[in-house]
Amino acid sequence: MARHHYRCPLRWADMDAFGHVNNVVFLRYLEEARIDFMFRLAPGEGSESFTGGSVVARHEIDYKLPLVHRHEPVLIESWVTRIGAASLTIRYEVKDEATEDAPETVYVRAETVVVPYNLAAGRPRRITAEERRFLQEYLDEPEPVSSSATGSLAA
Repeated sequence: MARHHYRCPLRWADMDAFGHVNNVVFLRYLEEARIDFMFRLAPGEGSESFTGGSVVARHEIDYKLPLVHRHEPVLIESWVTRIGAASLTIRYEVKDEATEDAPETVYVRAETVVVPYNLAAGRPRRITAEERRFLQEYLDEPEPVSSSATGSLAA
């Protein structure tokens, strides 16, 4: 199973009055990673491909640790956990990879339900065979996004 890696730069404007990345900004980070994955890597062009349109049906975000501004980008790792007839679920981790000096640090775990959309017709459409083949390369078993495990800001 492949995972998509996107290095997202942090912008000074992403910070809030508490000195960390604002919770709403994480949706933008996820969007940037998802667009890079679905529009740059996915096959096809035109109205019957992801590049022709898709809409977000649902987001779920579990904030694990505060992320503060720094010059190094944060890694957003994404993969697919479900492929339906007319929707798919993408899972993400916003994190710093482990180094010899520090363990992996996960700031956010999230998932998005995406629906392919025919913009011209103004309605959802089914996932094509070509798109399904592409998505299956990134398919992995789902794990719960939310948990009562320690380390969650909501705990």
